[in-house]
Amino acid sequence: MGHPFPLREIARQAGLSEATVDRVLNGRGGVRPSTAQEVHRAVTDLERQRTQVRLAGRTFMVDMVMQAPNRFTSAVRAALEAELPGLHPAVLRCRFHFRETGPVEEQLATLDRIARRGSQGVILKAPDVPEVTAAVGRLAGAGIPVVTLVTDLPASARIGYVGIDNRAAGATAAYLLGQWLGDRPAHVLTSLSSGRFRNEEEREAGFRATLRARHPGRTLVGITEGHGLDATQYDLVRAALDRHPEIRAVYSIGGGNPATLRAFEDAGRDCAVFVAHDLDRDNTRLLREHRLSAVLHHDLRHDLSEACRLVLRAHGALPPAGPALPSPIQVVTPYNLPPAVR
Repeated sequence: MGHPFPLREIARQAGLSEATVDRVLNGRGGVRPSTAQEVHRAVTDLERQRTQVRLAGRTFMVDMVMQAPNRFTSAVRAALEAELPGLHPAVLRCRFHFRETGPVEEQLATLDRIARRGSQGVILKAPDVPEVTAAVGRLAGAGIPVVTLVTDLPASARIGYVGIDNRAAGATAAYLLGQWLGDRPAHVLTSLSSGRFRNEEEREAGFRATLRARHPGRTLVGITEGHGLDATQYDLVRAALDRHPEIRAVYSIGGGNPATLRAFEDAGRDCAVFVAHDLDRDNTRLLREHRLSAVLHHDLRHDLSEACRLVLRAHGALPPAGPALPSPIQVVTPYNLPPAVR
């Protein structure tokens, strides 16, 4: 496996010993397949980042831990790597720990492994449950600053949150959907990936409060635990459509939108208004096809840059600044897709 990186750099990126990395790279065996995959992934990450960061001088190693569908974590990775060149005078590199779904214990194990191994910071998207709050406390106790991304853990020892005002986003969705539905009779389907993420709960709360205030006669039907994955989302939506023939609009908080639309089609039903979140690859395609009414979007590159700067400030590498403001919420339709997306 050819590569230009010193053994110690690969070991640091992988979070493994130099001896283990040496065995993997030279094919000497005695290493679990999962460990070998971590080494190869570390080399791949270094290849991706070497044109954007210099591997000399003071380097900050940051771990990004996220539970989200692959379409979103891919967008987050791309946004971070696009922002790395702008983080001088410090140099930042990142190890990625992404998973689509699974028990919270797996994420806890990852966080505790980082606390033992060491890191200059953690950027975290995780469920707001007591176990995760405690794990963040253990990281803080080990001197590792934690920044929450997209969804917050306000009761934890995190040093800051980066993302939108989720309650305002939900209220915006209710305003748009109510305007477009007008007086047409229709139930509205609200879809969460999981009730354990604070950002989704806040979006739903803002949506419900605003829609009930502006359109008190409108009925809401909620589904959850589809985890933003098409396979599980389809079954949940199809069952809701069978139970409620009046559903004709969707506020998708947690994703899985191709499956939601397929469920409408298979049931022979029309979706008059569909508001979703994030310009990931699925939603961008659906917008171009005019199958979504609008997407509530925020600039991931701005968010990742701010998250990294919070970590650097925690180490004194950047001067102090005021508290981070919520990211602006952009309403994107098929007619105003951002140039980079187009």
